[in-house]
Amino acid sequence: MELTNQIILIASFVLLVSVLAGVLTSRVGAPLLLVFLFIGMLLGEDGPGGIAFDNVQEAHLIGSLALAIILFDGGLATPYRNFRVGLKPALGLATLGVLLTAGITGGFAAWWLGLHWMEGLLLGAIVGSTDAAAVFSLLRSNGLELKQRVGATLEIESGSNDPMAVFLTIVLIELIQSDQGNPGLVLLIEFFRQMGLGALFGLAGGFGVVWLINRLEMMPGLYPLAVLAGGLSIFGVTAVLDGSGFLAIYLAGLVIGNRPLQFRLDIKRFHDGISNLAQIGMFLMLGLLVTPLELLPVGLDALLFALVLILVARPLAVGLCLLPFRFPWREQVFIGWVGLRGAVPIILALFPLLAGLPQAQMYFNIVFFVVLLSLLIQGWTLAPLARWLRLEVPPTTHVVQRVELDIPGQQELELVGYRLADNAPVVIEKRAALTLPRGARVVAVLRDRHLLESIDPLDPRPGDYLYLMADPRDLPELDRLFVASPVPERLSDLAFFGEFVLNGEARVSDLCAAYGLKLPVADRDITLDALIRRSLNAHPVVGDRLHVGQVELVVRQVQDDRAVKVGLKLPHGA
Repeated sequence: MELTNQIILIASFVLLVSVLAGVLTSRVGAPLLLVFLFIGMLLGEDGPGGIAFDNVQEAHLIGSLALAIILFDGGLATPYRNFRVGLKPALGLATLGVLLTAGITGGFAAWWLGLHWMEGLLLGAIVGSTDAAAVFSLLRSNGLELKQRVGATLEIESGSNDPMAVFLTIVLIELIQSDQGNPGLVLLIEFFRQMGLGALFGLAGGFGVVWLINRLEMMPGLYPLAVLAGGLSIFGVTAVLDGSGFLAIYLAGLVIGNRPLQFRLDIKRFHDGISNLAQIGMFLMLGLLVTPLELLPVGLDALLFALVLILVARPLAVGLCLLPFRFPWREQVFIGWVGLRGAVPIILALFPLLAGLPQAQMYFNIVFFVVLLSLLIQGWTLAPLARWLRLEVPPTTHVVQRVELDIPGQQELELVGYRLADNAPVVIEKRAALTLPRGARVVAVLRDRHLLESIDPLDPRPGDYLYLMADPRDLPELDRLFVASPVPERLSDLAFFGEFVLNGEARVSDLCAAYGLKLPVADRDITLDALIRRSLNAHPVVGDRLHVGQVELVVRQVQDDRAVKVGLKLPHGA
């Protein structure tokens, strides 16, 4: 009994320290997952903790379960609207990009380490996938919101490239062990089998879970658990049938997160928490598993391998995969640099150990070292690079309270609340006759802890709590009315979008007449939206820019893939 109490005390204390460390490191921009790794290493046999943990089978079980939960949460949190601007390039990066990265790094590993070419490819495949959790936790901790095209591409790629890396790793291990005659044919057959089963069971299972949850009547606290159990069941069934369980659970989460669902917000909040817990537990466990003293002999090899991965393989793969989509060079540079490696490569490095390959321990040590270097080099430079490349946009998600209204037939309606600050736009401009989005209504105002009897006309004052019934799609517009956003000057509406707001349907000829711009006749007869979309050759997103003569057009609002509002920035001194 005493041992049980001590284990509970130590585990809870480590968890508390990890959470507090996350709060502190976010202030200095340190990669949070790197902190969890170091805490695990300190607790390990070479650290002051002295805990000896070398059970690869248990580590694989814990890591796979945690990774499944993280991918499931990633799918739940990815909105369908991101697919309009990021699906095609992300799929290219998640498949061909992983293959190119594995080929380039694997070729270097085979040459430098003197490995068989298939063993080199195995090492390249292990480090082939990026870590969504690492990327977006760093962005959030630095208060960055990326342009939708960049953010959506990274988010979808990071969630969908793990199955490709897992597939390559497993198949290459089988080929090395069995020495089959035609590896290309085996790879092709296994790819279609694993990915096909993963896609089939993931999509079908996701719709099945939605159907079941919307017809169950039980305690509210059981709905998130039922969804989690459903997702893990889909993962397990697919994996047992030799499909890609990781692809299946990601796609299931994607379907569930974008369909009308009972207790949607409760489910998403629960999975955000359980995903963070899975990340903490996984990185602590991986830190325990590694022996730091064994990393030193492979330090030079791992450093060269990491440099080839970061400076050659990833940028080249990104450049080739994004070539058909005409991404601006700034966006390509950032996506090429952001290929952070996290937990997945370390978990995949356990597979050769489980398979008993001769040099499996060397693979593990090199991969662990590469992940540390990636988090250190790329992790600390990610936020400054995004600002330097001008890829951040003014943040839009500031709602202080959200309550889902589970009204039959209207599951997307929510009650949202704001506390009005002294510098909230609606207070500064003294707007009484508010022009709210069509799907929003003010339902209550609390002032000095009392509910106002009448809200018509509305007289907003600092300190008021304002509650509205609204469609979730209207939240960004409501934020601009009621939130005093503490953004830096460079992200203020005036500095970012310019002095004037134009309608996307305005004619280019009117703009030319007003500012004396000289453009070809063919350009004058179209709308600003058409001009922007033609120049981009892609779906416009907030923050896209186009120079027209001496002025600059900045996309301010997008609806149904069209720029409905465009900012106009005049030249300095105009």
